Amino acid sequence: MGNYELLNFSDPEALADAAAGDWLRQIANANRQGAPHRVALCGGRIARRFFAAAAARAKAEVVSLKQVHFFWSDERCVPPTDPESNYALAREYLLQPLAIPADHIHRLRGEVAPEVAAAEGEAEIRHYAGLNAGQQPILELVFLGLGEDGHVASLFPDEPEAASASQGVFRPVLAPKPPPRRITLGYPAVASAREVWVLASGPGKAEALGKSLAPGEQTPLARVLRLREHTKIFTDIQSG
Repeated sequence: MGNYELLNFSDPEALADAAAGDWLRQIANANRQGAPHRVALCGGRIARRFFAAAAARAKAEVVSLKQVHFFWSDERCVPPTDPESNYALAREYLLQPLAIPADHIHRLRGEVAPEVAAAEGEAEIRHYAGLNAGQQPILELVFLGLGEDGHVASLFPDEPEAASASQGVFRPVLAPKPPPRRITLGYPAVASAREVWVLASGPGKAEALGKSLAPGEQTPLARVLRLREHTKIFTDIQSG
């Protein structure tokens, strides 16, 4: 598969720092041009390191993120103060340290019914992002983590094809791992982003990454790669 770029790093810290540096260069360029930057953040262990690196570098390099609009690629159905909340992770390590304005933070409300949160999230993202011919919002960047089963966002293997084919921007999901109730960006919304960056970290992900990059595989990451012309994968997983 030639539609992805695989960037290898020695450890999670190097991965997080490189991804943060590349992201901040994009934001600085958007700031100079007065262009919008709408991003969907991910969760997971590597996200904590990435957010901390981005906040530290933004302060050191004097790059303002206050014009960025923040969305999420998925969220767990928990209150925003819960340790399982992807929003809570970003708030602690990125949004609060950089004093991001509240009206630029578009969290998915995990504390309400998933169907309600998904509908609210879709309305919000459509308000701030332009739409493509398929009526999907066009974000400048979507970040995705990678699970040991090859899942990205809260798009899991073996879900019914009718769910995978949904055109909903956000949709409720029953995940095979706790917490089970979640909200995720759908495949069409991920595919419509100008850029998608996958942060694939940890030795337990080696099989999932290798399988996802093999021709004809059916993992959620493999499906995302097939839907896009180009995806960037940052990884500290050592092959062989």
